[in-house]
Amino acid sequence: MIITNAILAQLPLTDIDAVVFYKRDEITTDLICCDVEVAGCVSTFHEEAKGWAELIAHLSALPGFRADWYEAVASPSFAASETVAFDRR
Repeated sequence: MIITNAILAQLPLTDIDAVVFYKRDEITTDLICCDVEVAGCVSTFHEEAKGWAELIAHLSALPGFRADWYEAVASPSFAASETVAFDRR
């Protein structure tokens, strides 16, 4: 997966309804994932995707975006820790 500028353009800040971070157990590690909801459609991204940093920078510009999302979702390891970073609904 590659998060390109074209993909980011499909996620205009004014249209994003929700951003949720969570971990996926990959047996020996956790994979941090992000669901972005726009008009009822959910796009899923993960931290190993090229362009992840650009996605996070883009989402961070949302008003009221939860800046501590990483700490909230990363700890403790191997535990479910879904974190809503933004919700316009």
